[in-house]
Amino acid sequence: MAKLDIEQYRVRPGKAFELERIDPGVANAFRDEREAYEAARDAALTELRELHERLYAEREQALLIVMLAIDTGGKDSTIDRIFSGLNPQGCVVSSFGVPTEEERAHDFLWRIHRRMPRKGQIGIFNRSHYEDVTVQRVHEWIDKPIWERRYEHILDFESLLVESGTSVVKFHLRISKEEQAQRLKERLDDPTKHWKFNPDDLAERKRWDDYQEAFEDAIVATSTDDAPWYVVPANSKWYRDAVVARAVVEQMRKLAPQYPSPVEGIERYTVE
Repeated sequence: MAKLDIEQYRVRPGKAFELERIDPGVANAFRDEREAYEAARDAALTELRELHERLYAEREQALLIVMLAIDTGGKDSTIDRIFSGLNPQGCVVSSFGVPTEEERAHDFLWRIHRRMPRKGQIGIFNRSHYEDVTVQRVHEWIDKPIWERRYEHILDFESLLVESGTSVVKFHLRISKEEQAQRLKERLDDPTKHWKFNPDDLAERKRWDDYQEAFEDAIVATSTDDAPWYVVPANSKWYRDAVVARAVVEQMRKLAPQYPSPVEGIERYTVE
């Protein structure tokens, strides 16, 4: 198997970066090695379960995972494939839709902060505070000075999280426009997928270029050493999952969670 170098997908702060340099269909070059990549993914998920058990037992740190993608980009399936095997008591998925009246009455990060994972948990954001600098920008609900200030607010917010014991890792699942068309068509053609189809997705598709520009600007502005962005080629789900699984495990290794010390004198206790 070709070496899975996830560092090639990490956006380095202060370095020039363009989304176009990440080929969404790069997995086509490795399709003959698919089984090896799937095996590597499974090995990473086994390690992730062990690390997560330690994190939950330790309850001193947390991990926040942010997913960003265009419609049909694969956020739901990635979350299902990577995290469904974890202890549900220590894993929470949050999704942020159209702000409620109460949420609109506060700053844009208010509703986000309330959903942070507790110590010992992995939190996964399917949609996040990055909707406030991408969707709102594309629809021109905010102007440039506002979204640029929000980049700074996000940097400060994520820095606060890291300093408070919550590690942050962010994934942009990058698919091609052709792949999106195929996935939308599948939702129309397959009755079991009709529930996934939203006519608004077709209208949003017409804004494809605007979304790519907004994604790129937000990623470049907010990728840091402590809260990095990975731009993941996501046309092929098996390759996408291998990359995400490896990156999550590497982030968990940095946390190095440990089981708590046993009660003093545990060797004296017996069960009758």
